[in-house]
Amino acid sequence: MIDRIEKTVELNAPIERVWRAVSDHREFGIWFKVDLQAPFAVGQETRGQITHPGYEHVTWKATIAAIEPPRRLAFTWHPYGIDPDVDYSKEEPTLVEFLLEPAGAGTRLTVVESGFDKVPAHRREEAFRMNDGGWTQQVQNIKAHVES
Repeated sequence: MIDRIEKTVELNAPIERVWRAVSDHREFGIWFKVDLQAPFAVGQETRGQITHPGYEHVTWKATIAAIEPPRRLAFTWHPYGIDPDVDYSKEEPTLVEFLLEPAGAGTRLTVVESGFDKVPAHRREEAFRMNDGGWTQQVQNIKAHVES
């Protein structure tokens, strides 16, 4: 099994615009479909309610690992942690990175989620599969958001 998911998308928007969509908690919430309660800050947990249909019962939680304007934002979280009856805090989180670089008049955005080898074996394959599909959708969501 592969330990990481990597998705790259070319965006017809300047890097400053894409950075704002990734790093501002309100804008992030619009395209990611989550109602976040506070700005991102390194070392802080951020949380909010998922607004995507069918997942409204899920509380989104992540700890911000890095904010490096306008090139990198990273957080850790528990992948596909959607069961409200499970305490995922005892598991090792994965690392999600948003990497931005200029590409012509636009921006190349690469999203990397790594650390799936640390996800408990009984849920590793499903977490990987669901997040792989999720990131495919999310890069299209941010593309539509910044290009509109």
